[in-house]
Amino acid sequence: MANTKIKFLQAQNGDCFLLSFTDDKGVPKNILIDGGRDATYYDKSTNKFGDLKREIDLIRSRNEMIDLMILTHIDNDHICGLLKWFEKDNDAYKLIKNVWFNSGKLIAEYLKEPENPDLSLGLKIFRSTVTGVHEAIDFEKYLLEHNLWERKIILKKQELSEFGLSIKILSPDEQQLRKLLKEYREKTGDDAYTTAKESDWKTPLKDFIKEEADPKYKFKQDTSVKNGSSISFILTLGNTNFLFLGDSHPIGISNSLEEMGYTASAPLEVALFKVSHHGSKSNTNHKLISQVKTQNYFFSSDSTGDNHPNKRTLARIASLNPEAVFHFNYAFVKNNIFQPQDFKDFPGIKIKLTAEMEF
Repeated sequence: MANTKIKFLQAQNGDCFLLSFTDDKGVPKNILIDGGRDATYYDKSTNKFGDLKREIDLIRSRNEMIDLMILTHIDNDHICGLLKWFEKDNDAYKLIKNVWFNSGKLIAEYLKEPENPDLSLGLKIFRSTVTGVHEAIDFEKYLLEHNLWERKIILKKQELSEFGLSIKILSPDEQQLRKLLKEYREKTGDDAYTTAKESDWKTPLKDFIKEEADPKYKFKQDTSVKNGSSISFILTLGNTNFLFLGDSHPIGISNSLEEMGYTASAPLEVALFKVSHHGSKSNTNHKLISQVKTQNYFFSSDSTGDNHPNKRTLARIASLNPEAVFHFNYAFVKNNIFQPQDFKDFPGIKIKLTAEMEF
């Protein structure tokens, strides 16, 4: 594989990544992972298009395709940009070859359980550009009508190959999908479990490290069933690994890595670690960090809503990797999450504002 590039699109407090590379036959390929918030494609409040619209236009201009689109889970900050694209672009489907998506209907069929209506997704597609009338259409129906979706459940332990690359699935497992199907309720939501009530950015890294060194300290894992259902994976291009964790739960990911033979003494080497749930303190623990060897940790968030990333998460990383490079896609986060004392205590850490990386 050659000319591998990952673009980290500004998706507000969400995720949206575009991986582009040239396959063994010299054919350009594009993989889109999630779509961020609405504004990633189009911001109604400012009447401005976002990064996703720009990248889609560039792909079209090069006569390329989105060869694979991965929707990790149905959280608004991961899928709404894609829905907005489909709603505003009548030809969106012409650009996509294949979609991976564990829909509510597909999960129900796979588990032979009743559907959960709160997991359904709708689109408003313009049927007439003359009248401006638009019709509600089921998102899954849209994918099927345009032959974009194989309706293949994506589960832990699968290894899937596309265009000469391999993708090893770390989550979800059947239990996580069952919990999503039975417990998820849109009206109540489930993000409160991991929301930071206040920003923790003013606390020095060393204070978090000291606190968590106390045997009495107990890590509290995210309990969101939506986040736990994330499709997370190791993507391998040639000899280079990339770790994309969506909003997944750390204990499950750690167990998956351990089952594959990756431990603190024999870690998985990756060129990039996309940290789970925008750096939430409840989605990355010490064991998981120790199982992955890398210099590059990426955090996708503008810090709105949940005040992500939590600095506590970065402290855990720094405690195990004091030479870590922290990448952010918003200048506000890069410029404010660390204090001068942090750089005195950890002179080896680096921070970067990163829109794209080449490998």
